[in-house]
Amino acid sequence: MKFSTKLLLNFLFLSVLSFTIIIISVNKAIDYYSFVTIEKQMMEKADMCELSFVEILTSHDKAVSSPQQSDITKSALEALKASGKEVRIYDNKQKLLGLAVDGIIIKDAKPLIFKENIKNALQGNYSYTVTDKNLIYFSIPIQDKYYRNVYVFELVENISYFYDILNKIRYILLIGAAGFIILVTLSSLYISSKTTKPIKYLLGATEKFSKQQFENVHLNRKDELGMLAEGLNHMGIQLKDYIQYQKQFVSNVSHELKTPLAAIRGFSQYLFEGENENEELKKVYYHLVNESDRLTNLINELLLLSKFDKAVQELNTERTELSELTEIVAQEFKPKAEKKDITLVTNLNKGVIASVNKTLMSHAIANVIENAIKYSNPKSRIIVETFTKDDNSIVKISDEGIGIAKSEIEMVQERFYRAQNSPVASGSGLGLSICKEIIQKFNGQLVIESEIDIGTAVSLIMPST
Repeated sequence: MKFSTKLLLNFLFLSVLSFTIIIISVNKAIDYYSFVTIEKQMMEKADMCELSFVEILTSHDKAVSSPQQSDITKSALEALKASGKEVRIYDNKQKLLGLAVDGIIIKDAKPLIFKENIKNALQGNYSYTVTDKNLIYFSIPIQDKYYRNVYVFELVENISYFYDILNKIRYILLIGAAGFIILVTLSSLYISSKTTKPIKYLLGATEKFSKQQFENVHLNRKDELGMLAEGLNHMGIQLKDYIQYQKQFVSNVSHELKTPLAAIRGFSQYLFEGENENEELKKVYYHLVNESDRLTNLINELLLLSKFDKAVQELNTERTELSELTEIVAQEFKPKAEKKDITLVTNLNKGVIASVNKTLMSHAIANVIENAIKYSNPKSRIIVETFTKDDNSIVKISDEGIGIAKSEIEMVQERFYRAQNSPVASGSGLGLSICKEIIQKFNGQLVIESEIDIGTAVSLIMPST
């Protein structure tokens, strides 16, 4: 997953999580404080009703020494019937004495009674229950002059308006949450883009550096990223100067050595061909000729690399059928493979086309096949294939040789590096690096897959045309 995507997802997750916690907390607070408000309102209303009920009770006590319960209930209902949607009066045995609905006294009614409420009220406490129909049953105790809880007065109110208000508030919260998430998403995209843009720029610069494509790196910033860009640019300049110096040195040395090597090779050949008496001396001359040839090949490869480095000439590329080109190169190496008792097998598909320079491409294929023969065991096979995959044209050479350690696969593509198990065969350590640079000139890549004592597969991958 890309850094920008991770940054965006993390920012969104934390923002949404924080906002969700806030919404849940606000929702709980609204529920709690709304019920507190309703409870307070009901208590204030109940206190007024209680005061009126006590006054009625007192007036009956003064008028009659032993007032009748029915008279007290009737007077209380008449006075308080409009106090709520329903008004109820119970005695201390939880018996319903009177009921008024919407200001009208109802006789012989059998309403829903919450006995637990009545019981709690008779113990001297406020008590209420809220039903699924949004009705609140609020019970209060009524005391006589001896402070005994002799009656229970109950108010029934419809609080659906309260739930309507809560639902509207929740709806507004949800709309706000949706808008917030959209805003956070857009902000996250903007912040992610602004944050990762310079990082992508620096990453691209490092990738170019790895391909020895040195360009000025600059960010118009004064923060840590700006300092990093400045340091990277300074490092790039130093690397460029060092590599150019190294390449120029190798090129100069190669040119200087070419002429004396030619002379050494010529004299060595002359001495070898002229010596017919001393066999030991002839072997020495033969060794001189071979070493001269090896050094001459090394110098030629270095000069070829020097041409790539200087890039003084455009490569003449053309659409080429790689199967035909590979077949020609493979046929040239078959005698060399047979001499080592190695079977060279070709599996070449037609229509594998790429835009390449035929001479350089032939050189790259030849280098890989030659390496395969050099590092393969007798009675083994080398398979040369051409095919297309994912809009790429591929030449693949697979052997059953000594293999390359996974830790060395990248390094063997560098100049002069030879794998630790390579002393079994001679070489300059330039073959694969030359192949890599040739393929990169054609906008392709060199891919190596290998295992020790199992074999190596080298793929030359180029865009199809």
